[in-house]
Amino acid sequence: MEQLNRMNRPAPAGGQVPVQAPVNHGGASKNKKPKVGTIAKIAAVAAVVVLLIALVFVFVIKSTQGISAEINKDKYQAVFLNSADGQVYFGKLSELNGDYYKLNDIYYVRVEQVQPNPNEQPTQNISLAKLGNEIHGPEDVMYIRKEHVMFWENLKDDGQVVTAITEYKKNGGNPSQTQNQNQNQPQQPQQDTNN
Repeated sequence: MEQLNRMNRPAPAGGQVPVQAPVNHGGASKNKKPKVGTIAKIAAVAAVVVLLIALVFVFVIKSTQGISAEINKDKYQAVFLNSADGQVYFGKLSELNGDYYKLNDIYYVRVEQVQPNPNEQPTQNISLAKLGNEIHGPEDVMYIRKEHVMFWENLKDDGQVVTAITEYKKNGGNPSQTQNQNQNQPQQPQQDTNN
């Protein structure tokens, strides 16, 4: 009977299968070093990838800061809450994290109805009050959820609010003896003793 080799072909007489030498199809041999041009191409691609990763990182960091990057740390800010009474706080605003702002050195508007005589119309005294002297004794820091802030704005140093705060601090934290009772101009901050 005739013997078949692995390819189902008849084996040569004597049962020996000829061995072929390996064929080189133009591929690099194990002993060849890569060409300089190939290394330069790999380095260029790696540099582009590193640059793209850096740009994405910078973009992500900038986008997470968003509007908070516009807070001027050297100035006071007015923070308008979206509460029913439209409360406004003045102080040094910073971003605590993605959900909260932090407000320090806080002042707020206090409106008092004054009716000296029953025959006269009541008037409003508008003044700034320093946070911290209320009956519940809060510290001079406030954490505000960002979703409760309608908007905030940096204040100019020569504005009425910052001028009143500066005067309050110049007087050692005591309100001035001569306070303007004008409805349109805020008075210097007072320590709130009514609450």
